[in-house]
Amino acid sequence: MRAAVLEEHGEPLVIEEVDYPEPGPDQVIVEPEACGICRSDWHAWQGDWGWVGAKAPEGQILGHEPAGIVSEVGDAVETLAEGDRVTVPFHLADGSCPHCRAGRANVCDTVIPLGFTGVAPGAFAEAFPVREADFNCVELPDDVDFTEMAGLGCRFMTAYHALADRAELRPGDRVAIHGCGGVGLSAVHIADALGAHPIAVDVREDKLERARELGAVATVNASETDDTAGEVTAIADRGADVSLDALGIEETCRNSIQSLGKTGTHVQVGLTTGAEGGEVSVPVDAMTMQEIEFHGSFGMPLVRYDELFTLIAQGTLEPGKIVGETLSLADVPETLASMDTYDTVGIPVITEF
Repeated sequence: MRAAVLEEHGEPLVIEEVDYPEPGPDQVIVEPEACGICRSDWHAWQGDWGWVGAKAPEGQILGHEPAGIVSEVGDAVETLAEGDRVTVPFHLADGSCPHCRAGRANVCDTVIPLGFTGVAPGAFAEAFPVREADFNCVELPDDVDFTEMAGLGCRFMTAYHALADRAELRPGDRVAIHGCGGVGLSAVHIADALGAHPIAVDVREDKLERARELGAVATVNASETDDTAGEVTAIADRGADVSLDALGIEETCRNSIQSLGKTGTHVQVGLTTGAEGGEVSVPVDAMTMQEIEFHGSFGMPLVRYDELFTLIAQGTLEPGKIVGETLSLADVPETLASMDTYDTVGIPVITEF
């Protein structure tokens, strides 16, 4: 089968023939019908995240936002059959640790990130295996198509968990979103759909225009001001209630915190680059005196999928709006490399394998 393989960090992925996977007893094989290309794939391609033990090895097949069809089923799998339409979270869990049992499988004690480690080859391929398939595979409702589900993927569901669960976003809240890539634009749409007032921040006008189309009540072009946080604070009238860093560099993290009013909530979604190496400085004294809350947010618990599907069926959420373009597996190397300059607007989705 064909796959896009990471042969060397920072060098274009190589489309090559690899062996079709065989399922272990607890596994299924999924043939993707769609898969998003995410900035997290770009981080892996760059060789980032060694500081948290998540550096993708050379020879890795990337891709962690899939939706597809079960093609083979392991002997111990009980709830899935060939032909089932499924999606798979990027944080593959064991289903048995205390966090999984408490409904927080996204922080499973033995989490394996799909597409970032050799034991979990990803979905930039014609097929990929899924561990603990009975637990990790989520069957798709008939009214959710594969491209829309890939758009829901890592970035949309991460933004939903960050805002709805971690920040406990309420109607009327003023929410600043720093960085309008896929997760940031998803957050704009979700905040608007949940009755909040999103303020979008980016350095590119085309991304800010997309944010306005998705419901941003105001935008700030950070390339045109020396005081991004001050601009947001003025728009929000004494500061935002919630602020989200969707990029993960020190500047956006600090701007996000400093955009908040007293008792506001910062949510960190973007992971850092090699420049930060997992560490950023924050204004801790101001956070203490203003009772600012700081939350990390990683993926989304599996138990939350049904709520997302309900909101999609109702038309409240439309993840397809965040899809920027559809392309083929052969386009992956060029598309991933283009993320160096933040050229992609919305979520690029592979639909031809």
